[in-house]
Amino acid sequence: MTQSDIGVSASSDAKEFRGLRAIVTGGASGIGRAVAERLLREGGRVAVLDLDISGVGTEFLVAQCDVSDSESVSNAVRGVVEEYGGIDIVVNNAGIGAQGTVEENTDDEWRRVFEVNVYGVVRVTRSALPYLRLSKHAAIVNTCSVAADIGLPRRALYSATKGAVLALTRAMAADHLGEGIRVNCVNPGTADTPWVQRLLGQAADPQQELEALSARQPHRRLVSADEVAGAIAYLASPLSGSTTGIALNVDGGLVGLRIPQGPA
Repeated sequence: MTQSDIGVSASSDAKEFRGLRAIVTGGASGIGRAVAERLLREGGRVAVLDLDISGVGTEFLVAQCDVSDSESVSNAVRGVVEEYGGIDIVVNNAGIGAQGTVEENTDDEWRRVFEVNVYGVVRVTRSALPYLRLSKHAAIVNTCSVAADIGLPRRALYSATKGAVLALTRAMAADHLGEGIRVNCVNPGTADTPWVQRLLGQAADPQQELEALSARQPHRRLVSADEVAGAIAYLASPLSGSTTGIALNVDGGLVGLRIPQGPA
């Protein structure tokens, strides 16, 4: 683990997360990186947990962590507690994608994606709970997806994992409310992340594929990582003390709106 003087990097007038200690899994890139930067900017002390931690700045506490491995998770969480003295916020953001119908992914692929997207949330949360119980501002935010609510073509495996994350979020919120721990999730639409960029790069016509993905969302563009980070920061904030057990859509209206195409 490495850490520099985080207080120097945080904005001097940021107060919302001042003194709060946060873990962000999958925090080295994409949505996770945007979340880590947002919490840091607003005064938090932020630990980035990821498989590939190359390129993560020394303004963060950094730990290499494989959320599909219980020992790796336990060691990483223990290291954060040793450095920070506790944990106030857990952002379960680590996740992987999958394409295909229910018959197109192998059993091994089903197990692999569930290990990261669902069991990873379980492992990190389970390791952090003893410390969250000691916090006056304990919050867990899970990165879910609109795929938990709507049927998307060739996303059977991915959707199944995100449906599980949504159900798990609500069950955890009920279980831990009495302990002062809030649990929520965000449901991004198609976001501009490294995974989506890789998918676009594999398409026969990347520009056409980008236009199709953008057109699927009512506001006609991809969701930005910063927009999702803003929603996660809201749910993690101590100012949101009465918000628990919800799924906050950040999707340009994909789930809730039906916008006519062309002239009315």
